[in-house]
Amino acid sequence: MHAIFHLLPDAPKPVAPYSHAVEAGGFVFVTGQLATDPVDDSLPIPPGIEAQTHKVMDNLIRVLKGCGLTLANVVCVRIFLTDFNGDYAKMNEIYATYFAADKRPARTTVGVTGLARGGIIEIDMIAIRP
Repeated sequence: MHAIFHLLPDAPKPVAPYSHAVEAGGFVFVTGQLATDPVDDSLPIPPGIEAQTHKVMDNLIRVLKGCGLTLANVVCVRIFLTDFNGDYAKMNEIYATYFAADKRPARTTVGVTGLARGGIIEIDMIAIRP
């Protein structure tokens, strides 16, 4: 088995040395995304958990699309929040709109002390290749 490393032109510019996704053994491991602008990396991250959650999900959808996948292929999600108590409920409301109620991926959500670029949310995913 060998891995396929995806660095995608339509996804946000990586903020560190990594691939947008790595494919191995039928799984696609999508690197955590921040609420950065995929077209102009110099733009500031939008304020607030609502705007950042939508932007992060949009960025993840871009990466999945670049790999020929959609959110329907996602089987596991990890969410990192800098203000767990303050942002968890609102993030959940928004996050739930992206998945069918009967097809939600397994998930872990953790509070962290900080994220790159001053983000308040980062999400990574594992998808399966059909």
